[in-house]
Amino acid sequence: MKNSLKYIIAILITAIVATGAYMIFRKPRVKAVAEHHSEARSGKDYHNDSDKYPGNSSDVIKESGEMPVYGNWKTFTTKDGLPSDKAYAVRIDGDRVLVGTHDGLAVYEDGKWTTYTTEDGLAHNGIVSIDVDQLTGDVWIGTLGGLNRWSSGKFETFNQFNSGMPNDLVYNVFCYGKDIWVATGGGAGHYNTQTKQWEIFTEMNAPMHEPWTYALSAGDGKVWIAAWGGGVIEYNTETRHFRDYVDPDGFMEIDLQPDDGVVHDITTATSYDDSILWVSTYFGMSRYDGKNWKGYFDHDSGLASNFINFLRAEGPVVFVCSDNGLSSFNGETWVTYKKNDNDENGKAIITNGSEKKEIPLSPSIAHNFIIGVDAKDDYLWVATSKGVARGERIH
Repeated sequence: MKNSLKYIIAILITAIVATGAYMIFRKPRVKAVAEHHSEARSGKDYHNDSDKYPGNSSDVIKESGEMPVYGNWKTFTTKDGLPSDKAYAVRIDGDRVLVGTHDGLAVYEDGKWTTYTTEDGLAHNGIVSIDVDQLTGDVWIGTLGGLNRWSSGKFETFNQFNSGMPNDLVYNVFCYGKDIWVATGGGAGHYNTQTKQWEIFTEMNAPMHEPWTYALSAGDGKVWIAAWGGGVIEYNTETRHFRDYVDPDGFMEIDLQPDDGVVHDITTATSYDDSILWVSTYFGMSRYDGKNWKGYFDHDSGLASNFINFLRAEGPVVFVCSDNGLSSFNGETWVTYKKNDNDENGKAIITNGSEKKEIPLSPSIAHNFIIGVDAKDDYLWVATSKGVARGERIH
């Protein structure tokens, strides 16, 4: 009964996200057991004023090793020009930053925000995913009512009525060479920008339990699809063959046999970089190096929460968006960011094995409920339910 109720709750939560109302009704989660039992040590306070990094930043570098740590956080909300504080996606595109919100696309450039809505040609104002085609510079936008290509200042819409799109509810879009991949409520879709043809993958022609796909990523000739209740579907673009990775424990909440596969079949995102596949679920995170699986949970690692909305890998580092903070990990060291409940401050928690170090941050990230993230050079952008936050790497 307990398990059934939790699955129902998870499904209801996802449905609310799709309608854009999730953020309004979500209640804060109880702090992870690992946090309650951590033996945290005091640290320097990194804040946002003329003395940006008081104390010795080498202390932070020493604790984090190769892992980047971000401070000097700046939060952007409707007061600063965002169309909505409910931010679902963020993507860095050269000198500008693209943010998908509940009420349109927000573009940050030259210190100013510009908003685009359905009046400008968007398929829907609810934008949940953004990616940039590195070959053409076109921006692809996944919305709650179709897919957009933003090219030369104009929005082109793809939907079920005017193209071969599998479904208008586009949870995720990913650009891979000349191909555009989408995860939708009606299966995964592949669009060849040269032939202008669509392919659709559902339970009818792929090893999926149902057509509901939540996210995808690609690299080294393969595409990894996060399929709801179906684990991870791997598609080889050369052989056109499928392979599925599921939890050997089935729908058990407890990982009975650690590191035997993906930690749960309800997957929410995949991200591939540096020859490593990262997989997020509502029950923890998995890492796959092509041969071995490794699972991570909030009670035995530096992971902020097992309830993971999204993740993105940049080189050896994966950034994990949860309902209780943002975590980053390089396979050895964790850095987790959490905001205080009653003020703008928070902390960065550096975890190396059983050792933890807390670095007070003032201010901190915008909110602990995080859905989108992107990193480039010395900047980290985070999309939350209370605005967008930008952090600067501490050197």
